[in-house]
Amino acid sequence: MTTRIASCSCGQLRLTCEGEPLRVSMCHCLECQKRTGSVFATQARFPRDSVSITGHTTTWSRQGDSGGTATFHFCPTCGSTVYWELDGAPDFIAIAVGAFADPNFPPPNVMVYEDRMHPWALAAEGLGMERWG
Repeated sequence: MTTRIASCSCGQLRLTCEGEPLRVSMCHCLECQKRTGSVFATQARFPRDSVSITGHTTTWSRQGDSGGTATFHFCPTCGSTVYWELDGAPDFIAIAVGAFADPNFPPPNVMVYEDRMHPWALAAEGLGMERWG
């Protein structure tokens, strides 16, 4: 069985996930754009009983466009949003794909709020590349 670890930037908050994500989605909603500081967010949903959490979190909740509430868990030390819970899906935990820091993580299989997508958001193929490291 595959084990994946997600963490905040400072490493204080860690999630260990057993098995494959049930859904990986790319969200272009305006709230995800504000939350991440990026033009989209990518999340992986895992069954709650396959995720173990260590460390402390601070939470913040907001109502989504669907009317449901999302409760975001972030590290009180470094501020990284690592995971969130959706009141409409209590058996699952959504985890920021970037928190896994794994370029081989499974790609998204669904995209949502594409009507709010920046027109250039997925056009990286033609960009010039700078090499680091």
